[in-house]
Amino acid sequence: MNQFDIVRTVGTGSFGRVLLVKDHEEPRKDDYYALKVMKKMVVIRNKQVEHINNERKVLAATNHPFLVKLFGTFQDNTNLYMVLSWVPGGELFSILRRQQCFCEDTSRFYAGQILMALSYLHDRHILYRDLKPENILVDANGYLKLTDFGFAKYVEDVTWTLCGTPDYLAPEIIQSKGYGKSVDYWALGVLIYEMTAGIPPFMAANQFQLYEKIVLCQLDYPEKFSDALKDLLSHLLTNDLSQRYGNLKNGAADVFQHPWFDSLDFDKLLAFELPAPYVPPLENWGDPCNFDSYDEENLSVGHPVPDRYANLFPAY
Repeated sequence: MNQFDIVRTVGTGSFGRVLLVKDHEEPRKDDYYALKVMKKMVVIRNKQVEHINNERKVLAATNHPFLVKLFGTFQDNTNLYMVLSWVPGGELFSILRRQQCFCEDTSRFYAGQILMALSYLHDRHILYRDLKPENILVDANGYLKLTDFGFAKYVEDVTWTLCGTPDYLAPEIIQSKGYGKSVDYWALGVLIYEMTAGIPPFMAANQFQLYEKIVLCQLDYPEKFSDALKDLLSHLLTNDLSQRYGNLKNGAADVFQHPWFDSLDFDKLLAFELPAPYVPPLENWGDPCNFDSYDEENLSVGHPVPDRYANLFPAY
């Protein structure tokens, strides 16, 4: 921790907080980082050791323009630390709430990046499992980076773990069936719908009714949705796995090649050559203005000495 100066908190979670920090040993433009600080005892108490180790393992093995980058990890006898890309534009969630909904061109620009990120992960047998606007960050140029890999997992075949956010859970997760990458494509459908409509496709008074609607695939499309968009969503938001795009023999190609994406040049998107529909306001590279403000608590930093829980997190 000694090499970092804390600017302020830019996020909080179940296990700790995310800090914007400046590396005073590296005085350059990109010497700002997001430091994820997780309290060991809280992680252990909530039985999240495996998820935390998976997150580190996945981030260390991936490198893609639309994923946050891991620069390093360390631990002391109190906390676990992850040094991650600083992505200054804030959450896509905040932009969506402010604008209420996006036009289809904007949704397509964002969905194309998420599709490429998911396809990259799936090619490496990694399920993401927690897609939602809160886990998508906007960089200084208006492009996206997927973050928070706490539920990401290497899966060669199927897994059965119940995890994710209720609005974005696929039917097969709710029904406790074995599942694979199909759940990420379902979540992509939910994301595209929510971005374009301003509300999730499935809404209910309580969680039980929500899950019932999801399992039965009870959804309506707003009149403003184009026929191409409705067709794409009908192939993503289907409870029939033999029909869900991304889960068929052509894999992600069925989604990439769908007519709704015809107007999007994926090569130019990957090269950051397309104009972003929204560029975040920033005074400088280390400006945290696009993130919510949080009450600052004194960071309880431990000591770099062995402790009885260190062996639970061997990669940190």
